[in-house]
Amino acid sequence: MREFLDDAHAHRDDGYGRAQAHVKRELPKRFYKDATVQPMEGGFAVGLDGRVPKTPGMKPVVVPTQGVAEAMAVEWTAQGEFIDPETMPLVRLVNSAVEAGEEAMPALRAEIVKYAGNDLLLYRAEQPEGLVRRQERYWDAVLVPLARQLDVAFQPTVGIRHQPQPPATLQKLAAVLENEALLPLTAMNAITSITGSGLLAIAHRLGLLGAEETWLAAHVDEDHNVELWGEVEEITTRRAKRRAEFDAAVHLLEMLTR
Repeated sequence: MREFLDDAHAHRDDGYGRAQAHVKRELPKRFYKDATVQPMEGGFAVGLDGRVPKTPGMKPVVVPTQGVAEAMAVEWTAQGEFIDPETMPLVRLVNSAVEAGEEAMPALRAEIVKYAGNDLLLYRAEQPEGLVRRQERYWDAVLVPLARQLDVAFQPTVGIRHQPQPPATLQKLAAVLENEALLPLTAMNAITSITGSGLLAIAHRLGLLGAEETWLAAHVDEDHNVELWGEVEEITTRRAKRRAEFDAAVHLLEMLTR
């Protein structure tokens, strides 16, 4: 179990756009028969033949709701002869949160606000016209309701020159995150990194747009290029991997708001 968890820990940020130095090695064999859910002090955990998985730092992976534990158990159950962390995005996401602990919460909040202050949605293309209109269609549909709900102002710019956002806006965005617990913050941080937008993560969390709308808004430029030049296999494969990570983060947020 420890060998797998070390591997899972090393892979926990795959798909979030963070450079990783992985050591390639054979996948560990499945060492358990059944993955069940069992109550624990402080919540619920997956039981692998009754044994609770631990993070590389030897922290038991305990989650606050039965639903999250059940979803993790599904990923454990789906493993075949070998355990492949790439097929367990939810388990890896939760493990990373448990390993980091509540002391990581200020850094998670700061990372989301940092992205929002230099956000994808605020840097617009000057041309071609088709891309300009596409950005306006998808990105204004996020910025306008977000600005109204939070009573803030955004300052988009054309080109890549840095455009600082009003301090009051950043303060209100930070306030939105203040009462979020560890797992939601971890999921929002994942969405932020995958999409390149803290504003998308916040807008989704506030219920201003659904998962598919969030995904499409994050890929406006990429989709425009695909329509012009066609798909590239490497990019398509990478996008599918990111989508699995994105869906896991969205699913985690959904389970924590029920």
